[in-house]
Amino acid sequence: MNARQRPDFLKLVAAKADLPDGGALTDEARQAFPDADAARWLHAVRKLSQAGYGQSVVASYTKHSVTIARQVGPGPAIELADLVSTLAVKSGRNAAELLPAAALQAAVRLKEDHRLRSWLDLIERFATLAPESVTPLLERADRLLSTLNLARFKAWILAGVRSGGGDAKRRLRFFTFEDPDAERWLQREAGEVIFADIERRLKAYLIALWRIRAPIREPAPGGSPQSCRRTSFGRGLIRLPSTFSGYRGEQAAEIFRASLAHVAAHFMYSGPKFPVRSLKPVQVSLISLMEDARVEHLAMRDLPGLRRLWLPFHIAQPSGAFVAPNLFARLARALIDPTFDDPDGWVQKGRRLFFSREAEWENPEICREIGGLLGNDLGQMRVQFNARTYVVEPPYRDDNLGLWDFEDQAPEDREEMELLFESIRIEQQDEDDESPPDREREEQEQREDEEVNRASVSTQVYEEEGIPVARYSEYDYLTGRERSEWTTIVEYQPKPGPVNQIDSILDEQHDLVERITALVRSARVSRPQRVRRQAEGENLDIDACIQAVISRRLGETPDPRVYATFQRRHRDLSVLVLLDISESTKDRARGTVSSVLDMERQATALLAHAMAGLGDPFAIAGFCSNRRDDVRYYRIKDFGSPYDAMARSYLAGIEGGLSTRIGAAIRHAGADLKRQLTHRRLLLIVTDGEPSDIDVTDRKYLVEDARKAVNTLAGEGIDTFCVGLDSGGDSYLTRIFGRRNVAQIDRLERLPERLPMLYLRLTA
Repeated sequence: MNARQRPDFLKLVAAKADLPDGGALTDEARQAFPDADAARWLHAVRKLSQAGYGQSVVASYTKHSVTIARQVGPGPAIELADLVSTLAVKSGRNAAELLPAAALQAAVRLKEDHRLRSWLDLIERFATLAPESVTPLLERADRLLSTLNLARFKAWILAGVRSGGGDAKRRLRFFTFEDPDAERWLQREAGEVIFADIERRLKAYLIALWRIRAPIREPAPGGSPQSCRRTSFGRGLIRLPSTFSGYRGEQAAEIFRASLAHVAAHFMYSGPKFPVRSLKPVQVSLISLMEDARVEHLAMRDLPGLRRLWLPFHIAQPSGAFVAPNLFARLARALIDPTFDDPDGWVQKGRRLFFSREAEWENPEICREIGGLLGNDLGQMRVQFNARTYVVEPPYRDDNLGLWDFEDQAPEDREEMELLFESIRIEQQDEDDESPPDREREEQEQREDEEVNRASVSTQVYEEEGIPVARYSEYDYLTGRERSEWTTIVEYQPKPGPVNQIDSILDEQHDLVERITALVRSARVSRPQRVRRQAEGENLDIDACIQAVISRRLGETPDPRVYATFQRRHRDLSVLVLLDISESTKDRARGTVSSVLDMERQATALLAHAMAGLGDPFAIAGFCSNRRDDVRYYRIKDFGSPYDAMARSYLAGIEGGLSTRIGAAIRHAGADLKRQLTHRRLLLIVTDGEPSDIDVTDRKYLVEDARKAVNTLAGEGIDTFCVGLDSGGDSYLTRIFGRRNVAQIDRLERLPERLPMLYLRLTA
């Protein structure tokens, strides 16, 4: 007899399991778990009940597993019990109680049983990697699943695990969203374009527009939701939202540019701050709107193309609710779009007043006059304005905080005005909320920028320190996929040094120079060529054999040279020497008074001298890194350029510093080698330490990324060889380059001699 034939079966077993309200659930359970599944489910419930996790855990599983079974089938619902038990042990009862509800949310979102099983497997893995963070993750499961698909949910989780490294407190800060990186990663995985990804391009854009160089930051931690939705500026600092919600791809990049261009227009054309005095919030908003339109029109006089940038974001229609925000958006469009026809009398009056004062647009006071009049009209029209909920439209425009001076306002009025400009608290909190390193860095940048401010803009000639030239993907071994355009290569001009330093290296090691040159000259690296009519060889020359047979039949003595062989008769290779110039290369080499970088310089000078004498195409570059968006690349000598006094000066002037994000440097060097049309292309890397960077805590991450970069180049016909100067680097270097492609040098003083010899071995 099955469960359906025995109506009291579930109730009896549930009673034995001491289920809370067991009898009330039996009808639902009977429908969700038919036949044999009912016994399996009740067995799972009984195990949980007897495990001593508490009735709340059992009740949560009992309630939600029934709904899960209805949603995706009984299998995952029954298997869920084992994971509940696992979480109770690893992460505590609270996590175990939250899991069934989160699993139900996942079932609703994912819809299929195999996808829910994948989600459960991921939670189980997460409990092993970060048991302390399971509870906050489950509390936010619905939001995460509504934003991310399963693959991106996994990528976000693993990013959080990696960001914390082995520190449980740092991981917990990430998954409770106390760490701002959590929100950034979420937006990035959701496909949003975020500020951090295009920060350098935005700074270059601001400089290109009006040669303004000002610090650009994200909103300060702890800010109000409104402050995170709109751009803000003040005290020479620009704050852009981390992302503009709802905008994707190129349109997202466009709204960042539009917002920055709008703030730049304020820098260029706005005058001193407006005193608030006795103005009401609605009047402040309207004066700000008129000032936005005024500076944009002045900017479009100088740069007409800005209209094409701003206009697409004005989407207000001449209809909708008769409320202040809608009227403000319609007026904003009417002031920039000459084709926009709005029948509303108030909007028409605003447009007429603004354009009637076109000859006075240079004077900001006209905005105060026009805004005050329009605000009075709204009051007479009984149009309601809620300062607490008002957000400036269109979204590229700033919150207008930087336009106003609140110092002369009475305390009771200021409280009302703060409802309109809640982000005023952000500026007051900057001094307290930012960590000392952030504050010091910001102060330093502001000193360097000579305190650019809105009242008196200092347009400076930008002295280029580095130019972003390329963006490359980076491989995440945990997710098994590459993050597109994740790292930025910034090329810096090498500092010149004393040329005689390189010349003295050659003079001091004259004998070694001569020996290396002779050996390099003897090397032949090219495509093998077939050489015919040889007296000996590994193949027969068919034409010579035929001729020999003909000669014999004619009674002549045949030519004995009937063999063919393959020989390399000339040199046909390109070499790029890539030098690690990170901070650790400043260390003194054991047993010498020279630094590691000095040894690299000497070895490269000897090798370059030999290759230059033979005419081999070669290049020399150095690299270091300062996070993923600043992988620094120094071109000491390029392919096609001579190895002259300038190149030797650059080699003498290289200095060590920062970190070693080697994967991005390998990809960039490989891009140069791809353009060489030689038979063989060789990337020769000299490094003294394990790949690392200050924004990466997982030691394995950059090693696996570098390995991926090397394998990619190998597939494109580029050989990569590494000279390791770290005596303990066998494990990670062989992982990256392969055992046959690594040479470890324990005694650094031998590097100047060994590097050219290794080159000969590789090119033989």
